[in-house]
Amino acid sequence: MNVLNFDFDSQPIADAKKDVICGVVGSGNLEVLVSPLENSAQSRFVVDTSVTGFDHIWQAVLKDFSERYAVGGLEFKLNDMGATPAVVSLRLSQAIHILAEQAHG
Repeated sequence: MNVLNFDFDSQPIADAKKDVICGVVGSGNLEVLVSPLENSAQSRFVVDTSVTGFDHIWQAVLKDFSERYAVGGLEFKLNDMGATPAVVSLRLSQAIHILAEQAHG
């Protein structure tokens, strides 16, 4: 397994106090676990992947996501089993929507 770590400056998220899990670990899929961080100005991504040689793709997809959403103060742990960039973006967006529902639910 290959473990990648990325930190990005990000706009702080409001009211993210609970952990979130979405997706599944399975062929071509991805599981995302989200937890609060103390530093609300940064987002952290830890990617555990079975695929090597795509660090630059991961960085680009995760940077785009962290710029699109206010995710400062969140750590994302991604368990990847060969997900495409589109699946990665989908799972991350799902996690943000779950967080929003929890905050307003």
